Amino acid sequence: MPMDLDLNGRCALVTGASAGIGRATALALAREGATVIATARRAALLEYISVQARDTGGQILPFAADLATAEALHRFVGTVQQAAGPINIVVNCAGGTRPVALDASEEDWEEAFSVNFTAARRLASAMLPAMKHAGWGRIINVTGILEPIGLNAAVAAKAALNLWSKGIARDVARHGVTVNCIGPGRILTEQIRDKVHPTEESRQAFAERYIPMGRFGEPSDVADLIVFLASPRASYITGAWIPVDGGMRRGQ
Repeated sequence: MPMDLDLNGRCALVTGASAGIGRATALALAREGATVIATARRAALLEYISVQARDTGGQILPFAADLATAEALHRFVGTVQQAAGPINIVVNCAGGTRPVALDASEEDWEEAFSVNFTAARRLASAMLPAMKHAGWGRIINVTGILEPIGLNAAVAAKAALNLWSKGIARDVARHGVTVNCIGPGRILTEQIRDKVHPTEESRQAFAERYIPMGRFGEPSDVADLIVFLASPRASYITGAWIPVDGGMRRGQ
């Protein structure tokens, strides 16, 4: 149900929107009245959530894209700004786990940082001038755990994104722009189901041992917080990192 967070007339851009937290966030923002630009690499899934939003009175504009290079991101930004006008809200949900060995190649590390840090930094930076000019904006980055349980290039990249966010939050606060990060725990996304905990038994065993609430979270549990942080009601929250993990705190 809509939360009436005064997002009518706002334009939001959500990356990683084809599934999981990104998908739930795009749909939640659309329910609140924002025009949502949803981007990911899987065009068919973006078209599907666009139809879902339309069926409930919301508007999601699907733009399939791979933002791994500066050139591709520059083209994408120009296209979406021409289609939707100034973007007030950026939600960076794209990313993926990258466990690596001690002898991982430079290419492995560069790819992990490109997906989990650089693309989000570039996108937010591209949208900041318009936000500062308008005197209002929201940047929300989905990062993750702060303490690794093994060598994972994505964890290092997300830590960089978290600290970049904290730093830039101080620089843009006076312009009415907030920058915050969210650290999901075990959320029932494709990555969790397919790579981390592929069986119901493994999920139950982990939840019973490590999660005080005794269950994994749903993507909507994270999306609801993102929508609040994107709203005018969260105007005094910036530079924060907020866990959504059922009290787990393992690796936080």
